[in-house]
Amino acid sequence: MDITVLGTGAPAGLPRPDCPCAACAGALGPDARAATAVLVDGALLFDLTPGAAFAAARAGRSLTGVRQVLLSHPHDGPLVEVPAGLPQPGRMPDGRELALLTGHRVRALAMDAGGTGYAVTGPDGQRLLYLPPGGAPAGLQEATARSYDMVLADVVGRPDALARLRAVGSVGPATDVIAVHLDHDVPPGPELRRRLAAAGARAVPDGTTLVVGAYEDVPDVPRRTLVLGGARSGKSVEAERRLESFPEVLYAATGGRRDGDGEWAARVSAHRERRPGSWRTTETTDLVPLLAQDGPPLLIDCLSLWLTDVMDGVGAWDDAKWAGGGEKALRERVAELAEALRRTRRTVVAVSNEVGSGIVPATPSGRRYRDELGRLNAVFARECEQVLLVVAGQALVLRG
Repeated sequence: MDITVLGTGAPAGLPRPDCPCAACAGALGPDARAATAVLVDGALLFDLTPGAAFAAARAGRSLTGVRQVLLSHPHDGPLVEVPAGLPQPGRMPDGRELALLTGHRVRALAMDAGGTGYAVTGPDGQRLLYLPPGGAPAGLQEATARSYDMVLADVVGRPDALARLRAVGSVGPATDVIAVHLDHDVPPGPELRRRLAAAGARAVPDGTTLVVGAYEDVPDVPRRTLVLGGARSGKSVEAERRLESFPEVLYAATGGRRDGDGEWAARVSAHRERRPGSWRTTETTDLVPLLAQDGPPLLIDCLSLWLTDVMDGVGAWDDAKWAGGGEKALRERVAELAEALRRTRRTVVAVSNEVGSGIVPATPSGRRYRDELGRLNAVFARECEQVLLVVAGQALVLRG
């Protein structure tokens, strides 16, 4: 089974007409996208959009063999003229199954936000899932016996849809996840590719033909990532974003509780409200056992507070204790953490502050903390496949 994506953009396309935003301004050439439409084996068309016939011709395809046109949007789609010879577009009722003479079987799936999703089984048994813009499957409860070979979904707009599919096994390591319905939420080009790769997904230009089941181009999700940044740089948001398409994330909060500190309580509350409801939180600085355990992805926020706790424990603020064994004890704890990170089988995303570019602290203890945090970040980064530096909400890739 092969598919041709005639368009990969949001319903209004990308760039949006008359939109002055930076993402639309940069959506030129191969980054320009028509409204999403997908041709399956030349026989089945999802979402008839303006210019679909011309897009098919540019891709070396024809719509003359199309036997069924199905709409996924929560409305009847754009008012377009149906090309001569093409069946009248329609939307299947949820749960209904359709068998085509070509050997394809299509089942309509209920969505949680309107529209209709379609599960396609090809004549050779390969399985394809196509979801509408802004939609996620509703009612996924039980594990599936087999993952889809390919999923086309609104990965940027609804990363939780991917998390739901992963939770029941509908998306596995070999599933080729293609991002469609792409809008101006993320700047096109390298930033979009980086965001999607972190979710185990990819984008392709309009007109691309893909072979379902050929998964050699499926991106590997980085197993260990360090996200650095200054105060309020957006580093925690970036770290959380990298795991929002995965279910059952374990959030290791190293800050603990500070009774009577209202500002700290408000900050912790804001972090919790951002996280998906399926994530679990543990407040601990004992990270080595968590890294040694098998389990869901682990998000550590943050290493800076972990270091503060360790330095408290070894007496780092007292010069005599520091010289009398505190420094050696800290080095051992950092080495133990790095070794645990090296051996872990979990997916790990860790957050840490980058403090080496600011004003030199006025106190010896402040300078000691700044230096030790720089050393910790360097040691941790050596064990990570990806290292990012977040500045003004923009993630700069340092490694990976």
